[in-house]
Amino acid sequence: MSEHARNIAPPAMPLGLRIKASPEYRTFKTQFWDDNPLFRQILGVCSALAVTNLVTNTLVMCVAVTLVTACSSCLYALVRDATPPRTRLLVQMLIIASFVIVVHLFLAAYMFAVSEQIGAYVGLIITNCIVLGRVEAFATKNRPWLAFVDGIGAGCGYSLVLILVSLPRELLGFGSLCGVAVVPESLPRWNIMVMAPAGFFGLAVVIWVCRALQLRAQAGKARPGGK
Repeated sequence: MSEHARNIAPPAMPLGLRIKASPEYRTFKTQFWDDNPLFRQILGVCSALAVTNLVTNTLVMCVAVTLVTACSSCLYALVRDATPPRTRLLVQMLIIASFVIVVHLFLAAYMFAVSEQIGAYVGLIITNCIVLGRVEAFATKNRPWLAFVDGIGAGCGYSLVLILVSLPRELLGFGSLCGVAVVPESLPRWNIMVMAPAGFFGLAVVIWVCRALQLRAQAGKARPGGK
């Protein structure tokens, strides 16, 4: 090989490909879409049905679950080597409960009206399978930063489904979005949309659509020349 050929640097990988090849991107995408906690694992369904009649309440719950999941995973990944195996679950629950208490106190102090409506469900984040599942399945085996990204991905995937369910429920049930009236008073309201059965049907439709999109994408990759 000539000296000139040896000095030629290999072409740099495009930024988009570098991002897609990073472990952070793969971790986030897995939890956000490929293995979504709601429409793939069917976890966290109770809160999906309980708080999705109003978009504002939904957004607050989504942020709360995302922060608790990400921070709990990151903190446990930091202390896991100092945690005896027999007390692993106790430490995980203690960490999760601590972050939930912080979120609950913040809402009570700065968003009292929202806290009055969903405060009970915020407390139940402690028992949310998504949070404990990501801490146990991922944070016990990976470094803190990646555990944090995994928690963000799981929380965003959970948020995606809840927001898709809440938008039509509030719009058709109350004629508003985030408390702002957008549908004229002369048009009828669908009272059933603010009742619990509408949450079941809305969640079922979102799961059906998302799974159909996943299956179509998988079928496209399986075809010759698919990417």
